[in-house]
Amino acid sequence: MNKLIISTAQFENRSGDKDYNLSVIEKLTKEAKVKGSDVVAFHECSITGYTFAKNLTESEMLQIAEYIPEGKSVQRLITMAEHNDITILAGLFEKDRDNKLYNTYVCVNKYGLVASHRKIHPFISRFLSPGNNYTVFEINGWKCGILICYDNNIIENVRATKLLGADIIFMPHVTMCTPSERPGAGFVDPELWKNRVNDPTTLRLEFEGMKGRAWLMKWLPARAYDNNIYAIFSNPVGMDDEQLKNGYSMIVDPFGDIIAECRSFDDCISTATIIPEKLLKSGGYRYINARRPELYKNILGKEHLSNQQVAWLNNKS
Repeated sequence: MNKLIISTAQFENRSGDKDYNLSVIEKLTKEAKVKGSDVVAFHECSITGYTFAKNLTESEMLQIAEYIPEGKSVQRLITMAEHNDITILAGLFEKDRDNKLYNTYVCVNKYGLVASHRKIHPFISRFLSPGNNYTVFEINGWKCGILICYDNNIIENVRATKLLGADIIFMPHVTMCTPSERPGAGFVDPELWKNRVNDPTTLRLEFEGMKGRAWLMKWLPARAYDNNIYAIFSNPVGMDDEQLKNGYSMIVDPFGDIIAECRSFDDCISTATIIPEKLLKSGGYRYINARRPELYKNILGKEHLSNQQVAWLNNKS
């Protein structure tokens, strides 16, 4: 494998405004190409918007969703990839021919659709169906995977994607700055976003504290380190419907070190060079080779009663 230059992006999307969101994706894609990037990755549902879907009916969800790959948005991504000679990853709501709905993330290049991943653990709308497959594919000789937002919080998903061959895992999110039972969690006041020019310090303290980046640092570097992967984390910044998101799109290497990060309040990209040598030197490389699956394969595969359906349907009236 040769080196690969990847940009991760953040921007303030508009709910349901696919034309606007695609225009920002196109602008940032051009910036990534100017910086020499081979790949640019955007956040979960970056094409459609995300949080607003909690208020949509099934009919409205079907209207905003698209077929893949023939839908207008994916075709426009392919045109962007062709014009800029770059690989693009972005997210949207998908519908199939049976009108089942999915939260999906696609990878395209100038030749067409490379891969698509349906979120295994979907939230936000009770009309979304879970995907049932892991996704591994190639970009310029590198084995890559996709796990969307909550998919990455289930540690087995990351390890399974690694064991299927992925050395890079794209992790698109819409996360942070939301309530949780963990200490320090909660929304960030949208008024701070409106006042960010006059008072950037207070907003930055909220974004970097336990509501935001400090929580991310509890687990994201560990996913990269333990699994000997490059983690490509993408997240929106600004308002996503009524929720404020803090960005911090970043790239984490197999040592768990952050090698690129968006720290601006603006729409932007951050870029890093991915090299294969780190994959042979990190602790995760040794740990994976030291595995003894005969001790725990039956434990890890043990059936259990999941309450996850409650989370999928938490907006059901």
